[in-house]
Amino acid sequence: MTTNTTAESSAAAPLIDLQALVVAVRRRRRLWYSLALLGLLTGAAVAVLLPPRPTAATKVLVAHQEDQPNDTGTLIRTDVEVLGTTRIAAKALRSLKSPERPEDFMRDYRGTGLTNNLLQITVTGDSDAAAAARAKALADAFVADHVKRMRETANAEAKALLDQRDRMQDELLKVNKAIGGRSPESDPQASADIESLFSRRAELTSRIADYGQRAEEARIGTPRVTAGTQIVDAPRVVRHSLPRAAVTNAAIGLVLGLVLGLALAAVGAVVADRPVLRREIAANLGASVITELPRRSGPLWQRRRTRAARQRLTASLARTVRDSAEPVSLLELGCARGTSVIALNVARALAAEGPVVIIDGLPGPQLAGHRPKPGDPTVVSGERAAAVPAQGHRLGVGSVAPGTAWTDLQYLGTRTVLVVRAGHGSAAWLHTVARQLADQRIPVIGVVLIDPDPRDRTDGTLWDGHVALRGHGERQALRHGTGQPRTERLPMRAARVPDSDQEVR
Repeated sequence: MTTNTTAESSAAAPLIDLQALVVAVRRRRRLWYSLALLGLLTGAAVAVLLPPRPTAATKVLVAHQEDQPNDTGTLIRTDVEVLGTTRIAAKALRSLKSPERPEDFMRDYRGTGLTNNLLQITVTGDSDAAAAARAKALADAFVADHVKRMRETANAEAKALLDQRDRMQDELLKVNKAIGGRSPESDPQASADIESLFSRRAELTSRIADYGQRAEEARIGTPRVTAGTQIVDAPRVVRHSLPRAAVTNAAIGLVLGLVLGLALAAVGAVVADRPVLRREIAANLGASVITELPRRSGPLWQRRRTRAARQRLTASLARTVRDSAEPVSLLELGCARGTSVIALNVARALAAEGPVVIIDGLPGPQLAGHRPKPGDPTVVSGERAAAVPAQGHRLGVGSVAPGTAWTDLQYLGTRTVLVVRAGHGSAAWLHTVARQLADQRIPVIGVVLIDPDPRDRTDGTLWDGHVALRGHGERQALRHGTGQPRTERLPMRAARVPDSDQEVR
C-alpha cells in the first residue's frame, strides 16, 4: 500500500514551526524597521522637546550610634526612608518659606545611599538657584532631624540607666542601714547573714558604678554622632548634556521599538497563518512549485539572474500551452500585475506560431488597461470568451482571490497554473482554492511562486513515493515496482453480514 508522504508530514507538523516563524518575521522587516526608527526618533524628540528640570545634588555624611563594620546597609536605607517623610519635607519648606505642600515637594527629590554612611540627595526645581536652595534646605533639615533623634535616643537611654542607678542606691542605703544595725554576735547564723549583706552591698556598689559609667558613655556618644553628621558636599547644580541625553534616549527608543516590532511581527505571523515557505504553499495547494520569481527586479547584479528566470518561465509555459490539448489558464493570488506580465510574455512567445488570444478574467485593469505594442496578442474580456475562435492558442488569466466566481474559471481554461505570492493568502484560503479547483475538475499543472524568501531551502515538490506530483491532477497511486499510474478508487462501504435467517429472507 502506497502512503502519501505529504499527508504524513502535515500530520506530524509541530504546533509552531520556528523556521516558518523566523521567515515570516523577517519578511515583515518593514514593520519592525519602522517601529525601531519611530522609537529612535521619539527618544531623540523627547530629549530635545522635554529636557529635564534643573537639578541639584548634595551629599551628607550620616553617623550612627549603632554603626558596625559588617552592616549591610540597613541603617542608610532607613535614613533614605526617613528623608522621604512629610516631617523632613515640611521642615525644609518652612526654612524656604514656601507654601508648597510637603506631599508635592516629596515628588521632587529622592535620596540614594552611596555607602553605609554617605547619603546623596537629589532635588529638582524651577531654576538652578531654586534647586540648589532646595537641596541645601533639605540637607539641613535632615541633619537637624537626625541629630535631634540621636540626642533624644541618648538622653532616654542615659535617663533609664540613671533611674536604675538611683534604685540601686536606694537599695544600697537599706543594706548599709541593715549592716549598721547588727551587733557583733558569735552566733553562726548571724555571721552568715552579715556576710550575705556585705556581699549584696559589694554587688550593688559594682552595679551602681556600671550604670553610672554606661549613662556617661551614652551621653558622650551623642557629640560624636552630632559632629559626624554633616554636609560633606555642598549643593551643586547637575549639568545635563543635551547630545548625550538625545543619544541615550534614542538608543532606548530604538531598542524598545525594535522589540515591540519583532513581537508584533511574530504575533501577527502566528495569528494570520500565512504560509511563506515552499513546502507549506505546496502542501496547502496540493501542487508542486515549478519555478520562482522575485517580486521586484532587485539590485543590478541580480537583474540578469531575474531576467534569465523570467525567460525560462516564459519558455516553459509557452511549451505547456503549445503541447496542451486543452486551454490553459494562469490564476493569480496576490500578484495580478506580475501574472499579467507573465501572460503577455507567454502570448508574445506563441505569437510567432499563430494567432494568440488572452482572455482577461482579472478583476482589475492590469490587462485591459495596458498599452498594446505592435505584435501584441489580442486581449478580450471574460464575457467574450465563448466567442473566441478555436483556431490558434488561447490563454486565460484570472484570479482566485476572495470573491472569485469559481464556476467561471472553466471558461478561462480547463488546466491551470497558479501564480501565488508568498505570504499573501492564509493556509485556510489556500485549502479553499485547492478544493474549489478540484471541485471544478481543473487540474493544477504547477505553482509559480512570486516573492519567495531568499533563504528558504525547503522542498516545494510534492512526492508520492519516489515520483514528483505537479498538481492534484496527477494524484494517482502508483503500482509498486512498475511506474504505471493507477487511478485511485473511492472507498467502498463494506458488505454487511445478516444476523439471522429472517433478516436474510
